[in-house]
Amino acid sequence: MSEIFIPQSRTERSNEALRPVSLERGAVLYAEGSCLISFGKTRVLCAASVETGVPGWKKGSGEGWVTAEYAMLPRATRTRSSRERQQVGGRTQEIQRLIGRSVRAMLDDYRFGEFTIKVDCDVLQADGGTRTAAITGACVAVQDAFNWMVSTGRIIASPVKRRVAAISVGMVDGEVRLDLDYEEDVRAGVDMNVVMSSEGRFVEVQGTGEHGTFSRQELDGLLGTAVAGIEQLLEAQTRVLAGPVRA
Repeated sequence: MSEIFIPQSRTERSNEALRPVSLERGAVLYAEGSCLISFGKTRVLCAASVETGVPGWKKGSGEGWVTAEYAMLPRATRTRSSRERQQVGGRTQEIQRLIGRSVRAMLDDYRFGEFTIKVDCDVLQADGGTRTAAITGACVAVQDAFNWMVSTGRIIASPVKRRVAAISVGMVDGEVRLDLDYEEDVRAGVDMNVVMSSEGRFVEVQGTGEHGTFSRQELDGLLGTAVAGIEQLLEAQTRVLAGPVRA
C-alpha cells in the first residue's frame, strides 16, 4: 500500500494540492489484478479479470482486447441510488468508455493473443473525482493482470508500455483548484478531467464551462495544475507497483 498524506479540507490544503491518496494492490483475492484507490473520501475498487477469448469482431485476429465497466454502489452517495440492472445510464456509459480508452492507452498494440482484460471499477464511496480515481486505480490493476499472465505462461512479455493517471481540476470562486471534492465540483464554474500518460502525453482532456466561459490563459492554468497533480499520482503508482502485492 502506498499513501500520500495531504491535508483533507481545502482550508488546510492549497489550491494546487491533492486530497489524501492511497492505492492498495491485491485488494480483491480472486482477481488477476486489483487496486483499491482513495482520493480523499472517494473510494473505488478496481478489479482486472483475464478471460480467454475476444469480442466477435476481433476473433481470428490473434489480438486481445482491454475494456472497462463502471458502477456506483447504491449508498456510495449521500442518498441511495438505484442499481442499473436493466439498462446502463448515459453517464455510466460515458465514464466506462473513458476508463476503457484510458487503460488501452497503456498499450501500443493488442498482439498478446486472444485474451480479454475486463476492468470492473466499482465506486464504494463518492465525494467527487470518481472517474479519475477509477482510471488511476485501473492502471495498477491492468498492469498486475498482465504481469500475472506473464508469470503463468499465458504470454511471453507484458504489452504495457506506459502507465496512465487522471485528475480533476476546476475553477471555483475564480480560482484554479486541483482534485475537486463534491462540494467544490457542484460550485465549479469550469470543470475539467485530464488523463495523461507516464510519458507526459495527454490521453484525454474533458473541459466544460459549467456556469460560464474560460479564457486561453485560464485553460493553460488548469492544464498546468492538472499535470502537476498527475505527476504525483504517477509517482504513487510507481511506489506501489515496486512493492509486493498484498497476500
